[in-house]
Amino acid sequence: MARKSKKKAELVGLLGVGLDNEDGHQRLTRAEDIVLVGGSKETHERMQDVAIHFSESLKDRGKTLREASIEEVIDLLHKAQDR
Repeated sequence: MARKSKKKAELVGLLGVGLDNEDGHQRLTRAEDIVLVGGSKETHERMQDVAIHFSESLKDRGKTLREASIEEVIDLLHKAQDR
């Protein structure tokens, strides 16, 4: 009986969604591996700030999103959010 090879989970991108938009304005920000959609002006700006700091931290480690472990990505996102 042949063994099924288990594929390791691969993170290929991040999606940020803001749900507090009440002004009808459509907001969309795209980066290399990150897409941010919606939110109020303030929420969208906050998501952009977190995405920038996350990307810089990942770059400082010399890694791309696909090269980082899921645990590492979660840790960097938490650190970027807590700034």
